[in-house]
Parts: sequence; structure tokens; C-alpha cells
Amino acid sequence: MYLVYQREGDTEPKRWRYNPNKLMSPEREMLERRTGKNFTEFTVDVQKGNSQCRRALLFMFLKREHPGVKYDDVDFAWDELTLEMSKGELLLVREQIVDSVPPDQLAAVLENIDGQIAEAFEDPDEEGKARLPVAD
Repeated sequence: MYLVYQREGDTEPKRWRYNPNKLMSPEREMLERRTGKNFTEFTVDVQKGNSQCRRALLFMFLKREHPGVKYDDVDFAWDELTLEMSKGELLLVREQIVDSVPPDQLAAVLENIDGQIAEAFEDPDEEGKARLPVAD
């Protein structure tokens, strides 16, 4: 999964690989302090669109590149920040969804996912290792 940040006027978005299982302790603990959620709740709420969780995650990635950035400096319009699944993650979702969607809705759901797969960012480092982005 990717956190994608594209400010108004930017020609290209900034894309960070987001794998909650690979975050180090200080970053996980900072995210918990900033959001008041345990890390597993945080990972779920990031995907659900919790604004506070997404802001904290953006802060974490920006701080990696710009150590002097302050949390209060992190401000974004809602449409400037998105989470995107990689092609491998979407293929995994497609496999798993077949058993959970009612048969009369399956064709429409698969068509939607196939459209997302066609447009998804392909991570060359992910081949054969895709997993859904929730902390274990």
C-alpha cells in the first residue's frame, strides 16, 4: 500500500510505501501517541479514512525526509492525500473476494477491482510477497 501526497499545483505525487509491519518501534509509538490508538487500531483506521491517523502517517513520512518538520506544520486538503493499494495487493483482494461476495454481485465487484488493478502502481519489490496492510 502507498500513501500518496499530491499538493495542489504539484505535477507529480509523492509516494511512500506503507507497510505497517515494517515500521520501527519509535515510529509505531509516535503514531500511537499522536492518535491515541493502539497500533492495530491505527492500521485499520488509516484504511478507513481516519483523518487524524492519516495526518500522523503523513507526518511520519515527511519527518523521515525533513527531520525538522513539526506536526503542526502538516496540513493537507482531503483530496491531496490518498491510500492506494499496489497491484499485488489488489490481486490478493481479488482472490479473496470471490468467496465473500454474493454470486449475483460478483461480476460487478470483479469488474471494479479489475479496473483498479489495471491502473494500480506496480511495485517491483513486491513480487510474490503482497499482503494486506494491517499490522499482525
